[in-house]
Amino acid sequence: MNLHLTLGPLMALIAGILILVMPRLLNFIVAIYLIIIGLVGLFGSHLL
Repeated sequence: MNLHLTLGPLMALIAGILILVMPRLLNFIVAIYLIIIGLVGLFGSHLL
């Protein structure tokens, strides 16, 4: 069986599990996500 995971879905899975375990972490996860999306939008996808 061949299984490849990309970074986006894997990070979403980890973030979802962390939010279930520690709901106060939601603010930090959303903030980090928005910062990363903003940086990628400003500088292009070659940043990551």
